[in-house]
Amino acid sequence: MVNAQAPIVTKTVKKSAKKDYYYAVGRRKTATARVRLYHKKGDLIVNGLPAGKYFVQKNAPQRYLQPFTLTGTQDKFSFSVKVEGSGKNAQLEAVIHGISRALIKVDTSAYRSILKKAGLLMRDPRMKESRKVGTGGKARRKKQSPKR
Repeated sequence: MVNAQAPIVTKTVKKSAKKDYYYAVGRRKTATARVRLYHKKGDLIVNGLPAGKYFVQKNAPQRYLQPFTLTGTQDKFSFSVKVEGSGKNAQLEAVIHGISRALIKVDTSAYRSILKKAGLLMRDPRMKESRKVGTGGKARRKKQSPKR
């Protein structure tokens, strides 16, 4: 006799879907760029906008396409980026860093030496200095001493 009160346990197996992108994180100051590099020619998206509309600086297209032009892969890849923090220039540099790191995951032996010589793999660690207690609001300012 089968017990009607016993729960039926079914095992669900998740199929591991093969990713069609390479993921990397690029950083600069307090800007963080999460880059997905797709292995097909398509749109270049930054925070839901085309990269040309998001980065409106004069030389921005040459800068964020620099990793592709150095490695000779400008017609092979597209990317989607979520970037946050800091200002537009630091965000652009974080995107460049993230794209370079994603290209390394595609083919380490071919692209690493090229990107390393160009200085695109090194994270720029310069950040704003944090303020200290008792300095009157700035990082290195000293409080005014009383005259008498």
